[in-house]
Amino acid sequence: MKPFFLRKRIIIAALACIVFFTTTAFKNDFFEIAKQLEIFTTLFKELNMNYVDETNPGDLMDTAIRSMLEDLDPYTRFMNEQDVEAARINNTGDYTGIGAKVRTHHHKLVIVEPYKDYPADKAGLKAGDEIIKVDDILVSDYEEDAGNLLKGSPGTSISVTYKRQGQTQTTSIDRAEVELKAVPHFSLVDTKTGYIVLSQFNSKASVETSYALRDLKAQGAERIILDLRGNPGGLLHEAVNIVNLFVPKGQLVVTTKSKVKKYNRTYYTKNQPVDTSIPLVVLIDGGSASASEIVSGSLQDLDRAVIVGSRSFGKGLVQRPKQLTYGTQVKITISRYYTPSGRCIQSLDYWNRNEKGEAVRVKQENYNEFKTKNGRKVFDGGGVFPDVNLGNSKNTPIITSLTNDNLIFDYATNYYYNHTIDSINTFELGDSVFSDFKNYLITNDFSFETETEKKLYKVLETAQKEELDDDIEKEFQQLIRQLNTVRTVVLDENKDYLLKLLTNEIVKRYVYREGLYDYYKIHDEPIKKATEILKNPSTYSNYLR
Repeated sequence: MKPFFLRKRIIIAALACIVFFTTTAFKNDFFEIAKQLEIFTTLFKELNMNYVDETNPGDLMDTAIRSMLEDLDPYTRFMNEQDVEAARINNTGDYTGIGAKVRTHHHKLVIVEPYKDYPADKAGLKAGDEIIKVDDILVSDYEEDAGNLLKGSPGTSISVTYKRQGQTQTTSIDRAEVELKAVPHFSLVDTKTGYIVLSQFNSKASVETSYALRDLKAQGAERIILDLRGNPGGLLHEAVNIVNLFVPKGQLVVTTKSKVKKYNRTYYTKNQPVDTSIPLVVLIDGGSASASEIVSGSLQDLDRAVIVGSRSFGKGLVQRPKQLTYGTQVKITISRYYTPSGRCIQSLDYWNRNEKGEAVRVKQENYNEFKTKNGRKVFDGGGVFPDVNLGNSKNTPIITSLTNDNLIFDYATNYYYNHTIDSINTFELGDSVFSDFKNYLITNDFSFETETEKKLYKVLETAQKEELDDDIEKEFQQLIRQLNTVRTVVLDENKDYLLKLLTNEIVKRYVYREGLYDYYKIHDEPIKKATEILKNPSTYSNYLR
């Protein structure tokens, strides 16, 4: 239970000491922090002793901490024991389980993606399967993260009952060690062009990228495409090591600046490179963040690669985990990072929010100009802007709503069980599928509420309170009908991008993620553009002048 009076602003100051206990702020503001700590301790004690209903101290404290951190940035966050373990897996790429990406939501446990040749795949589980029981434990009754039920010692077996297309089935799965690759795919696009997908910056990222690069060169690759699209980042030193594969030893890659002097660092390449002259194109999009932007931004500043795609996310902040008690941690934003030209590509301002408390994007007129090694103009404040811009990433509200409601995922599941594909290489979705998808949304009561609708409902609510709603009600209903028509128009406006998302999800159902990358090499426009640039040395050179 979470009483209403434990809202975040009541306890933010009282909890500040938890995060900053050992920092300069603590030393400078000792009395104020000690005072707030004492206030919070007495409040917490009186609340738990005297509140009319039973309270859960752990839940109250969790709410208090997370609410405090909400006023900072989304990357400064409290991590309980489960979060710490998830972070370990993300950084190392290793864990023991069934070998599948799962989603837990509203007491449901759904297979999002089985990894090829791992236990879940061998047991016949497919994307979209809803696990309803693990051994004798019903997922719907399990209070904690149900995904933990699938983890355990290598070689141990579990019985899994799952629901697929309305039918219940049971299978046995032997747990195994699972390795999540930082480089899930590399291959030749043509006889001279190598393609490397780098999906995350875990502790194996630079080793795997180096191996892929060397292997492709041995196969005859004379030019390279490095795909960082959708890569959310990870370990900073791995980003430095990956840049080092393409630039000489001793080159400045990134600088971090903080109010705490010990966090002010300069990172130089330390190793001998693999190849400093091989033509290189880096693909980025709105999902490329943090370490991905260090790699793409640094290679751009050094005029070592042509950047192709759409503007990156714009995360110019560095986090460091700090150990707390009982196996918990807090991950704190400790500094900003700057690429070799001196720019910080942070795009959202979390410290000067708008009247709604939302972080605002740095305005383009406030960008600062910097110069690459060859004197090309680059700018801060808005992510890494590509040298070859193929259009902005679609982050529209309706795309976000469809993704959050899992409607693209669920439609792909239904499509898989109702269609056969003769050849994945020639697979393409057209107008008929898009029409079917729109009907599917209607059938599943997709209710995308625009900002305009939200404001209209507030106006009507105010009018009703002031008893002014007789005439307004008619006008309101007419406006809502018009907005419903607009909703269909918005779907049509996003048709190409929606078909791309649907295609990606559907292709994975038939040929796994590995097959999706092979499909990209034939159909993906950014890869085609990158290949075209690399095939023409003068075009490639002109972009870097």
